[in-house]
Amino acid sequence: MTTTPIIRLEDIRKSYFMGKQALPVLKGVSLDIFKNEYVALMGPSGSGKSTLMNILGCLDSPTAGTYILNGQDVSKMPDDDLADVRNIEIGFVFQQFNLLPRLTAAENVALPLVYAGVPKKERHERAMDVLKKVNLDDRSHHKPNELSGGQAQRVAIARALINNPSLILADEPTGNLDTKTSIEIMDIFTRIQSTGNTVILVTHEEDIANYAHRIVRLRDGVIESDRKQTSVAISH
Repeated sequence: MTTTPIIRLEDIRKSYFMGKQALPVLKGVSLDIFKNEYVALMGPSGSGKSTLMNILGCLDSPTAGTYILNGQDVSKMPDDDLADVRNIEIGFVFQQFNLLPRLTAAENVALPLVYAGVPKKERHERAMDVLKKVNLDDRSHHKPNELSGGQAQRVAIARALINNPSLILADEPTGNLDTKTSIEIMDIFTRIQSTGNTVILVTHEEDIANYAHRIVRLRDGVIESDRKQTSVAISH
């Protein structure tokens, strides 16, 4: 691991305003995450973990504090610049998969490359490469309604990997899946991290968090604990 963090949060605060009344959600979060770490963010409902996830993913900006991502201060960037950072630096995996129903698996995976202006032939080749990484190249021509939940999530993971991002952010990635499929999906994240990617996982499930090497717990808008795991979950 390098000594420069890929993510540095310094006294991050976030308030939402109801009229003139400020509702503080994050109350001073400082956190360093290094390249190739595998971190789970946990916390009860209302702890601020979703807000922190949105800030980490450049989907929202903090009210105060500094967020350095891969050497760039993204905390005060305008929205257009933030969108560029999101597309280049971050791969997202959501609980709901967020696949477009009319596109095939390969087309869904290639979508970020369309926005990046990559030619069609190269898009298809790269999409097939990442579908192979998640063992789904044989379903590349299937549409989302022809895939199981686990297969749909693997397509979503492949889409997150297509741009070789610095960071994979997974928000409750097994929330809609049964136990056996959840284990298969978590094995894929373990493999992704072992090849050099940095993975941040938001979950409320202890058994899912145990796949990570480090668990950061939030409560009432602050970090309650931050501990390394001595042993991680092994699938059966």
